[in-house]
Amino acid sequence: MAEIRTERLLLRPARAGDLEALHFILSDARAMAYWSSLPHRELDQSREWLQSMIDNPDGEGEDFVVEHQGRVIGKAGLFRFPEIGFLFDPAVWGRGFAQEALRPVLDRAFAVHGLARVVADVDPRNRASLRLLARLGFRETERKAKTWLIGDVWCDSVYLRLDAAGWPAARVRPVNPA
Repeated sequence: MAEIRTERLLLRPARAGDLEALHFILSDARAMAYWSSLPHRELDQSREWLQSMIDNPDGEGEDFVVEHQGRVIGKAGLFRFPEIGFLFDPAVWGRGFAQEALRPVLDRAFAVHGLARVVADVDPRNRASLRLLARLGFRETERKAKTWLIGDVWCDSVYLRLDAAGWPAARVRPVNPA
């Protein structure tokens, strides 16, 4: 898996040494408010989650740890093609890091992996993620009620889609492997 450098970020493969930093994010209730699971209470939950990132088979997905100035601030990628996902430390929200990370992920999805589309499943209460995906060209395709049982609360889904044709060549920048 490639490493990608943007103006401010490094997107790289996950490694075992990322456990503490990712657990810090995965155990934060704000970061996990709209995720598909409750915040992680135990380090072993995060270890298992991280190991699934590390063990993601080639050709099934491409998920990156995101660093800023040498510090892990989140993850962005396609754990399983073609679904995109991202999670960032709330301390860095509002600084444009998610959009900066997702652009090269989408570039690779279409140009390197040849995907015809990328999809997203977003909790409708997560307005920030819905706005971000709309800015990237995603369009809503469907809404469904009670799609995720998180703890004892049923959550709904907004499904979005970005077709390769909707990711204009003018927007695709060369991917710079590190």
